[in-house]
Amino acid sequence: MATETDEFARRTDPYRRELLAFAYRMLGSLHDAEDAVQETYLRAWQGYGGFAGRSSERTWLYRIATNVCLRAAERQGRRPLPAGLDTVVGDRVRWLEPVPDALVVPADSDPETAVAVRTSIRLAFVAALQHLPARQRAVLILRDVLAWSAAEVADLLGTTVASVTSALQRARARARPPIDDILEPSEPAVRARVDRYATAFENADLDTLIALMRQDVVWEMPPLPEWYTGRDAVRRFVGGTVFPGPQTWRATHTAANGQPALALYRRTPGGAWEPHGIQVLAPTPDGFASVVTFLGPTHFEAFGLD
Repeated sequence: MATETDEFARRTDPYRRELLAFAYRMLGSLHDAEDAVQETYLRAWQGYGGFAGRSSERTWLYRIATNVCLRAAERQGRRPLPAGLDTVVGDRVRWLEPVPDALVVPADSDPETAVAVRTSIRLAFVAALQHLPARQRAVLILRDVLAWSAAEVADLLGTTVASVTSALQRARARARPPIDDILEPSEPAVRARVDRYATAFENADLDTLIALMRQDVVWEMPPLPEWYTGRDAVRRFVGGTVFPGPQTWRATHTAANGQPALALYRRTPGGAWEPHGIQVLAPTPDGFASVVTFLGPTHFEAFGLD
């Protein structure tokens, strides 16, 4: 005989993955998003006895998750990327973090749904969201990503349709991502380009690596605040700092933020390979528009990598 706990899980578990994607867009951190989803389900369980089906389970969970994320965003602040800051900052910034596609893109979804989810978690879009006040961020995600009506969003946020419409207009004006022509990672030409890039990285082939980038490429490495723009600047940095010699790097293919990515391992003096960072690539028709390397081994566990 099914218990109340079983019934709760049956009715709410199907929404866990999409709630994680929503919380990640709001908070810019997988760790924070997982905490927010955990709190959402705890609050939902605590209030399950009084739910009584007054709305759909999905609407009810999003109401809780939105409130949890709004409080977290206001408490923790935004998570930018280095290139998104106007001034040089210190080492206390909470930077945007990557999210593995496998955690937020349903494996059994139809191709159209998968593309929509990947598009909505791309780095440029999530980084742009971080520059919005928390409530504007929520309105934009609920209206433009999840396609909720203005009336539904107003009811969820406890405000008016006019207020939601105004917030959406302001959010759209401020949150336009700088890269809007990113290609789907599943396209054969993109896969081939990423393969060439990975091989060039492993072989310290600077000429090939740079040739695969756009003229206005942006290179970032959070948590380092420095960033570089343009092929010439990236060439100088990579050639002088990243490539001490061939056979220094090993690259493993993965996927993050709806984009192709590489898990980079660096050879130690003793010959072992140690995790270095997750590098997320933004392929466009003219080459890679950005290369963002999230430094540190802490990201690897979420990607199922050692």
